[in-house]
Amino acid sequence: QVQLVESGGGLVQAGGSRRLSCAASGRTLSTLTMGWFRQAPGKEREFVATISGSGSSTLYADSAKGRFTIARDNAKNAVNLQMNSLQPEDTGVYYCAAGGWGTRRSDYLFWGQGTQVTVSS
Repeated sequence: QVQLVESGGGLVQAGGSRRLSCAASGRTLSTLTMGWFRQAPGKEREFVATISGSGSSTLYADSAKGRFTIARDNAKNAVNLQMNSLQPEDTGVYYCAAGGWGTRRSDYLFWGQGTQVTVSS
């Protein structure tokens, strides 16, 4: 089992940047595929990005390509999501997930509680 805690959310103006972090306890994250999802008000949870256990392979949703970067920080047993050029459409609760590879919620075994990101115009 693994416990995941997201941090780094908050309010940011359109065009700005935020870096989210997912810290783990109970297991070393380098052994697990990791993903980020988000959920806007009134919408279902959607895929954002995923990274392989080695960190050598990544996959992004079309909405995230060119703006977001997922990366491992093994020294801190964490996975980060760097978000640049943020737009109001990026607003939502961002969730960290572990133990799978894919674009669907059912592909992952473990989830954090989420962190709110609000992008203002």
